[in-house]
Amino acid sequence: MPMALIKAMCLIKKCCAMYHLLTKEMPEDVCNAIAQAADEVINDGHTEIYNYQHHFPLVVFQTGSGTQTNMNVNEVLSNRAIQLLKGNDAVGSKSPVHPNDHVNKGQSSNDSFPTAMHICAVETLTKTTLPGLKLLQSALEQKMKEFDQIVKIGRTHCQDATPLTLGQEFGGYHQQVTYAIARIEATLPSLYRLALGGTAVGTGLNTKVGYAETIATAIAHETGLPFITAPNKFEALAAHDSLVEVSGALNTTACSLNKIANDIRLLASGPRCGLGELSLPANEPGSSIMPGKVNPTQCEAMTMVCAQVMGNHVTITIGGTQGHFELNVFKPVMIANLLQSAVLIGNACTSFAERCVQGITPNLANIDKLLHGSLMLVTALNPHIGYDQASVIAKFAHAQNLSLKQAFCAKFQEWANGAGDNAHLGHAKAQELVQQATAKGLTDMAQVFADQFDAWIIPENMVGPTAP
Repeated sequence: MPMALIKAMCLIKKCCAMYHLLTKEMPEDVCNAIAQAADEVINDGHTEIYNYQHHFPLVVFQTGSGTQTNMNVNEVLSNRAIQLLKGNDAVGSKSPVHPNDHVNKGQSSNDSFPTAMHICAVETLTKTTLPGLKLLQSALEQKMKEFDQIVKIGRTHCQDATPLTLGQEFGGYHQQVTYAIARIEATLPSLYRLALGGTAVGTGLNTKVGYAETIATAIAHETGLPFITAPNKFEALAAHDSLVEVSGALNTTACSLNKIANDIRLLASGPRCGLGELSLPANEPGSSIMPGKVNPTQCEAMTMVCAQVMGNHVTITIGGTQGHFELNVFKPVMIANLLQSAVLIGNACTSFAERCVQGITPNLANIDKLLHGSLMLVTALNPHIGYDQASVIAKFAHAQNLSLKQAFCAKFQEWANGAGDNAHLGHAKAQELVQQATAKGLTDMAQVFADQFDAWIIPENMVGPTAP
């Protein structure tokens, strides 16, 4: 089982022992020994005898309530408490600290395990996932501002489209991550609700009035997080919709991150025979056989992480359906997959921000070449000459391997002479330009048409709506 879950279980045992000391249901020395043992696990402490990692060997695939893990924690803490109170010779005696009667007092696996699930999920999301996403958010925002004045060609359906700025493109990525953060944060309140106090089936058997609220307050104090007791313990034990919801937010985040990573690696494809609009940091040799090759390793790592998170979500979703009567029995596999997704996204975002995004540089010459070589700049002609005439120019440029400007001038010359495709439509506009030029004393119609193209086709003016 993940150590984050084990530590959360230990925190529960500590808080329960302290509660039972206050209610005079547990001797002070027993309570203190349990609390010390729990703190040692929580703080990764160990002695010459106790290296706690070795004492929690259980795998995820156990009983669906997590009972084996709960008893594993009970027995480790009780034996460490016995060792603290009576020395090594008393270990295993269950006296004076009993794993069930003392460490597990007032609890069932059915309520303590889901409580631990929520605690470790919130702690992982707030300490690993969200900080990683916020670092990536900041890195993308920096690039959004840095690239704000760089105009490039857009692409839809993997085909040339109209221009936008590189900053606008990165602004889209920044917004996706911003929404991802908000989605995850919006799921936290459902995780703050703790099942402890429901005991076996949600009724609270073997606890006292106020127990659940007091323990939740103690856990909130220990963690610094706003945990509360779940208002309905039957739901808290039998259903884990909140975990499915959180996993859904992580799954959506993975979709966003996959899109961002794919875009960046495609924009950096090349350097000579791809799009080559971006250069990525060279973190390591890209090939064991091709010298000088730089691969988009961080992008590839990110997309693999996203695939894993999406797969985990399927498992968690199926797990969420396995609440039979008063108990969900897929608890261990649900929390194990959720924690893996949360850690993977947090760590991957940190690495992607630091080792990729922060070091991205634009290849301005190639960006400009692709921008001005695109036939889709013709879209700016629509308001001036109409869709059909603009389409004729674009198709002519493509068929004759001409620049858009060359095709524009050639077609306008034909239309001015009453010839060419769509002459009946283009002739009027061409004649209008000729008459305006003649009135100004201009005679070089080729230059007139070229100048008009430059006046109408300004990529920098195509990256937003025009003023009213």
